[in-house]
Amino acid sequence: MEPLAYKLRPTKLDDVVGQEQLVGKNKVIYNMVKNKRVFSMILYGKPGIGKTSIANAIAQEIDIRYRMLNAVINNKKDFDIVIEEARMYGGILLIIDEIHRMNKDKQDILLPHLESGLITIIGLTTSNPYHKINPAIRSRCQIFELHELNDEDIKKGIKKAIKSPFLEGIKIDKKAIDYLVKLAGGDLRFAYNLIEVCYFSNKDHSITIDTIKEVNSKPVFFHDNDEDGHYDVLSAFQKSIRGSDVNAALHYLARLIIAGDLDSIYRRMAVIAYEDIGLANPSMGPKVDACINICEMLGLPEARIPLATVVIELALSPKTNSSVVAIDRALHDIENGNTGNVPSHIKTSSKDYLYPHNYKGGYVKQQYLPDKIKNRVYYNPKETSKYERALKEVYDKIKNNS
Repeated sequence: MEPLAYKLRPTKLDDVVGQEQLVGKNKVIYNMVKNKRVFSMILYGKPGIGKTSIANAIAQEIDIRYRMLNAVINNKKDFDIVIEEARMYGGILLIIDEIHRMNKDKQDILLPHLESGLITIIGLTTSNPYHKINPAIRSRCQIFELHELNDEDIKKGIKKAIKSPFLEGIKIDKKAIDYLVKLAGGDLRFAYNLIEVCYFSNKDHSITIDTIKEVNSKPVFFHDNDEDGHYDVLSAFQKSIRGSDVNAALHYLARLIIAGDLDSIYRRMAVIAYEDIGLANPSMGPKVDACINICEMLGLPEARIPLATVVIELALSPKTNSSVVAIDRALHDIENGNTGNVPSHIKTSSKDYLYPHNYKGGYVKQQYLPDKIKNRVYYNPKETSKYERALKEVYDKIKNNS
């Protein structure tokens, strides 16, 4: 009763579909396996793009003792058993699915054994490890991002399934394969599951577009006629909002909703609120956050309503990039060594510090930047809205009093 995706799971890196940047010849994971040496790592990326496949292939090809646990399903006792087994055999490879959801108890018992090398882990997650995984675990692992599978990758995986002994007597034409590729949307596991259902739902094991439509009513979604792909749609979405074209913004939002990619919509809206609108309308940041929260509670199709509401406001809001320009100037100075010592009068517990609240208007003239760059200007306000115009007035007043 094992699903087709499980039966087709690779036992060596050569069988992995896609992810050439990691498992291709002379790439990092390829070389680790060839050298029979594996290090703790975290593999992250969207569902169905090969995280478990790569972990399984590494374990099988190196021929190392390994165990696979799920951070949610398996309890602390399960992790204790793996640790005891590692002690018994002098080491073990532990593959941890959904590692971003591993609680503190499990982390605490693993950390010393990761440190000593008794346990090597391969963590699998769909979440960004830089945001979701405990820094103590993260610092002991190499982090590898898996790329989305393209149409050719999905087609390769489908052809592999068709030729396997698990779909004996299957009949499928090129049009049906192309339809499956588009329907999968970069998720190979989804493609395998759909093929398997279609295969067993027809007495002669023939799969046509009509068969697929009977099983799955999800519409085929073409990102672009020239197949430029998902990221081009996301780019168009952001640039339409930045360009204040509300109709184009809604069009690309609709395409992303049909694709079911709420996470990417959320991230782009959050970036837009601060990168493209920023101080011209600072209320948009909290509004986007509130929209994301309500969308997570509602789910689709209802989530389309708050998304549309906020996207319209983002598109028609005044725009400024003054904050982006300011922080990038500051970062450029730091990265190029244009810095200096903190002035002594604003160091910790300095007796020479002038406390602004003790002075009229809450402002007192004193130097804050290091001597070397004391006249450096990073922020140049724009008069894009009443709010930033008011900030500019305050900024100019302080600058003139300096």
